[in-house]
Amino acid sequence: MLHVVKRDGRKVKFNSTKITDAIKKAGEEIGNSFKESEAVDITQKVIRQIEKDDKENITVEEIQNYVEEALRENDYKDVAHAYDSYRKERTRVREIKSDLMKAIELIGVETDRDNANVGNNFSSKLLRIASESNKWHNLAAMPKHLSRAHEVGDVYYHDLDSYNLTTNCLHIPTGEILQGGFNTGYGTINKPKRIESAAELSCILLQSTQNDMFGGQSHPDFDNDMGAFVEPTRQEIKNEFLDMGLEENQIRELVEKRLRKSIKQAMQGIVYNLNTMHSRAGSQVPFSSINLGIPNSQDSALICEIFLEEYEKGLGMGEQPIFPNIIFRVKEGVNREEGDPYHYLFKLACRVAAKRMNPTFMNLDADFNKSYYDRGYLPATMGCRTYVMSNVNGEPGVKGRGNIAPATINLPRLGILSKGNEEKFFKLLENRLNLAKEALMHRYGVLKNLKVKDLPFVAGQGLMKGSENLSPEDSIEPILKQGTWSIGFIGLAETLKALTGKHHGEDDNSRKLGVKIVSYIRQFTDNLTEETRLNWSTYATPAEGLSGRFIAQDKKVFGVIEGVTDKDYYTNSYHIPVGFPISIKDKIDIEAPYHKLCNAGHISYVEVDDMPGEEDIMGILNYAYKHTNISYIGINFHIRYCKRCGNFLHSNEAKCSNCGSDEIQGISRVTGYLSLDERFGPGKSAEREDRMSHTQNKKNYIV
Repeated sequence: MLHVVKRDGRKVKFNSTKITDAIKKAGEEIGNSFKESEAVDITQKVIRQIEKDDKENITVEEIQNYVEEALRENDYKDVAHAYDSYRKERTRVREIKSDLMKAIELIGVETDRDNANVGNNFSSKLLRIASESNKWHNLAAMPKHLSRAHEVGDVYYHDLDSYNLTTNCLHIPTGEILQGGFNTGYGTINKPKRIESAAELSCILLQSTQNDMFGGQSHPDFDNDMGAFVEPTRQEIKNEFLDMGLEENQIRELVEKRLRKSIKQAMQGIVYNLNTMHSRAGSQVPFSSINLGIPNSQDSALICEIFLEEYEKGLGMGEQPIFPNIIFRVKEGVNREEGDPYHYLFKLACRVAAKRMNPTFMNLDADFNKSYYDRGYLPATMGCRTYVMSNVNGEPGVKGRGNIAPATINLPRLGILSKGNEEKFFKLLENRLNLAKEALMHRYGVLKNLKVKDLPFVAGQGLMKGSENLSPEDSIEPILKQGTWSIGFIGLAETLKALTGKHHGEDDNSRKLGVKIVSYIRQFTDNLTEETRLNWSTYATPAEGLSGRFIAQDKKVFGVIEGVTDKDYYTNSYHIPVGFPISIKDKIDIEAPYHKLCNAGHISYVEVDDMPGEEDIMGILNYAYKHTNISYIGINFHIRYCKRCGNFLHSNEAKCSNCGSDEIQGISRVTGYLSLDERFGPGKSAEREDRMSHTQNKKNYIV
């Protein structure tokens, strides 16, 4: 009786079926489906070779060598190559798993840069060590073919360390929670009476929510939610002046002056708090987003105006605030046009963006946003680009909802494997989409075992839609049905290069194919929504560490392919490659169709020279929002300031022109949010070096 010696020394009976299954899976990997008879025939050749050896025991490695030889001898070289690549990747993974201490030792030196918002202090390292341990636990707990897909780089399960612990992100129902009060676990916080208290508590909401989740959090209607506390503050201030014997006009003037000062202090406090207060065991400041720009009253407009002005001032010496992400929503009839009542807020937002890279801008006249707006639902987004509106299990909208979990497909690998065969590409894409679906459904099955008490703040305090009337011992499954489940993609540009030789910025046919590919993904997620009655959506993945991870894995397997794997990163989602020379107008025109298709989240960036003007920002947005269906846009440039005095520098200045210091801080945007240059991971650092301004001279600005 032949026995197989496993890698851990165990002996098991030889089973030829496992060889047949491995051969078929290797074929499926590259779109070459073996007939049962073909796979069995190759298995028989392996068995005959084993019989020649005449051994009582044979190792797994020896069997795999025979399988690879049999595949090559039978002219299945592509399958043999895929089989060999998988073996090598699994060997690498086993080596890591067998010695987690090595990973911990490396973390002790410096944390990785998968997340540019994470520091390098004690708390960050301790959290990272726990993170690494739980990643391997979750990979071991899931079905082998799912863990394999993640390990070899076919599909990526985001935040694997949180797979069994919590959900991704949330639009906090800020106004409702503040009006009703809440409890962080140590006592009740009553409804605030003044704007200063409301502003401070809004920061605590973000901090406490992030401690329960692995992604970002948003105030989806910040100026209106805060605006509700302006009038009570006004009345309290007014009461202080009533006994002074002043004229009514004098009182009114003094009240409004004092009120504005109170709001300034409150808004300054938010900017300071969100750049200093820490969450997640002290490892990072809250990943916060604030949506504003559509005020429903003059008080809300005042909040919007003063908040933007305080953000524009920066921190203590004028340094760039990293958080919050600010999303200014633009709407015809509200703020977009000269005659609109709040056009002055739009102009202010453009002025601030020209200095601070924030706000980013969201177009509520894009048809997919407008359809909700016209029905009374106000769209919002996050700096990480999460978009949540439709809801198969209830009312649409954002408050109390977010993305539950995303999975991302390695799209360029499919382009490489397809070798220019479009039919084969879509066959492989269907396979990966089904893998992503299965993985997210498995995650659903794991997460529904959590109870409300496991998410004590976001679920226990009713921040999450679906948590209504749930007790601490109840499953969070009703919440999982209200959020979204997203299938994302990365590297459309490299995929098109592999398929056609040109990306969508270079060729009209590639441009059409790019839209066809993402439309295919969107149709798949739409069908899943009908099939499962869960909210599935298509995600333009904001790949940070993943941009470097996928390409590194593919480079090992396929080598350096010009225009595909010849960099250290894959291009973000559907974007035009950052180093490709293209006008602002053309970039906007080409990327605009993807915003409607990517209903889990999307953003487009325009890279400009440093120190753009307010009119430049407005000119770009006016073209985009009046002539295309594009929605979410960020205007990028490199911010540099002196650490000693806070003076802003031009890109060609090596030393501070004010104090002469060479201690210069660089700030860039990474996948939606701002970060210190030194916190970029290897992939994103390489991408930043390649970024080319679309405005080499002022003539290229759209006005």
